[in-house]
Amino acid sequence: MESFTPLTAIAGGALIGLATSVLWLGNGRIAGISGIFGQLLPPAQTAIWRLVFLVALVAGAFLTARLLPDLGVGGTESPRLIDAPAAWNIATPVWLAIAGLLTGLGTKIGNGCTSGHGVCGLARLSPRSLVATLVFFAVAVLTVAITGVV
Repeated sequence: MESFTPLTAIAGGALIGLATSVLWLGNGRIAGISGIFGQLLPPAQTAIWRLVFLVALVAGAFLTARLLPDLGVGGTESPRLIDAPAAWNIATPVWLAIAGLLTGLGTKIGNGCTSGHGVCGLARLSPRSLVATLVFFAVAVLTVAITGVV
């Protein structure tokens, strides 16, 4: 957290709020990434806007990283993935695949992901989203306390 700046956090939060508001007001849809992605396979009748949203999400992050390399955490260092814990004797790609599958399972069980519950659900004053967000944060704190990885 040594490179945290409030300006970039405020700008990022404002852009996330703007994007979710535009999607909700313009399309009547909630910007929960797991729900948007989950309806692509098998394709729903609304697959086009979902695909456009996800492509724009990735393209926006990619373009911002290329055009403003000093903006993000870590500055101009080349990004790299976290390594698997050495003591577990698991290859990093396998570790990442397991993490991705567990994340997908968690979003299915929790009826949404952190973006859907934390950003959109709380904005709609959803009690279910409040409980989900509290659980997300509690598990995150517990995970950091156990692993020591921040």
